[in-house]
Amino acid sequence: MMDSLRIAVILPCYNEEAAIADTIAGFRSALPSAAIYVYDNNSRDRTVELAKTAGAVVQTERQQGKGHVVRRMFADVDADIYVMADGDLTYDPKAAPEMVRMLVDEELDMVVGTRQHEAKEAYRGGHVLGNRIFTRLLAGLFGRSFSDIFSGYRVFSRRFVKSFPVLSEGFEIETEMSVHALELRMPVGEVETAYGARPAGSASKLSTYRDGWRILRTIGTLYRVERPALFYGGLGALLLVAAIILAVPLILTYLDTGLVPRFPTAILVTGMVVIAVLSFFAGLILDTVTRGRRELRRLFYLSYQAPQTKP
Repeated sequence: MMDSLRIAVILPCYNEEAAIADTIAGFRSALPSAAIYVYDNNSRDRTVELAKTAGAVVQTERQQGKGHVVRRMFADVDADIYVMADGDLTYDPKAAPEMVRMLVDEELDMVVGTRQHEAKEAYRGGHVLGNRIFTRLLAGLFGRSFSDIFSGYRVFSRRFVKSFPVLSEGFEIETEMSVHALELRMPVGEVETAYGARPAGSASKLSTYRDGWRILRTIGTLYRVERPALFYGGLGALLLVAAIILAVPLILTYLDTGLVPRFPTAILVTGMVVIAVLSFFAGLILDTVTRGRRELRRLFYLSYQAPQTKP
């Protein structure tokens, strides 16, 4: 039944000569009918040569960063189902058929491969802690989350891919994908997958602190854009509380003496209250705009049919 669907395996790569051939072979064995695409991101080793020799369709994205690569992949590749994984052989290709089956049988739009690792060198302790923190932060801000928001192993429907306006540049792309699914209330699922250590000669491109900061900034930006009423309303509430705290001594003095002795503080309090009110109404206005944008994205998403094996 799966043979009636066009499946594309897309592999973003950068300097992965140690693993790319085995990764392609693994996915070809797991999904024999799938087309395999390798998108090289300015590798300086033999990644491109080895990928072509292994029989993959190879494209190049000159703008450095995983977000740029995903944007190009999603724009270029036409398929019913998209399987995305890194080209470093850390993700288990054998899990792909189960992920595709879940997507089709349950009519989902994204299935995330939740990483399960045994080798200590596969997943650094700092990354594990950071993943947990950001996962809980995302759940707190958006109401729902995934078990592993940073997993690069995902299966998508065509309507997810073609309705996803990729804005990220780097490794924050997985966070943006997760928020896109949550905001459009897409049906999603998760499958536990083995996560192995990189082969000798392959090195992680993720910087714990630099990319962690970029991911945190992305979550904040997405929250501001997707939840403007809460974001600006929260800022307004904080300003209003601070203004009230500063105003209490002034009010008590005025009630006692009939005088306002600290005019600079009174002016500051007045300004803070004005800004708080403006922030509150800005949030309401932007929330209306965001709701309209979300409705348009939802309609565009619904213009594509879910993957179906039935005639």
